[in-house]
Amino acid sequence: MNRDNTILKYSFLFCTIYFICMAIAHFFSIKLPILFVYYDIPFHAYQDKIISFCVITYAIFFFGAYQNRVFAPYAIFSLLTTVLGLSLVNLSSDLKSVLNEGTTTMYWLQTGMFASILLWLVVFYLRAKKSDTN
Repeated sequence: MNRDNTILKYSFLFCTIYFICMAIAHFFSIKLPILFVYYDIPFHAYQDKIISFCVITYAIFFFGAYQNRVFAPYAIFSLLTTVLGLSLVNLSSDLKSVLNEGTTTMYWLQTGMFASILLWLVVFYLRAKKSDTN
């Protein structure tokens, strides 16, 4: 396995672990930035439990991509939809209405983190794919 394949494979494993940690944080309402994007807005515990179950599907996608690169596009696309979705929420009047003059800076930083991971995965996916054809 070449270097790009190895980096890609273990990046998917890292993301799997990260999403499991995020699911645990949501399930137990542990409101930590990085694991909990909207950590300081009002919430209901049942909403966090629902989110935790949804986040587990990310872990499954990413673990599948770790196991077999054929699943990589699905994991990458799921992360793309997350970045787009978080961006729409960050720009929404609904979010602004619960911030009470607060700022969305921390939410944008976390959205940027997801976008950076997305870019990292896309770059190494394309490089690994290219190295397969050489």
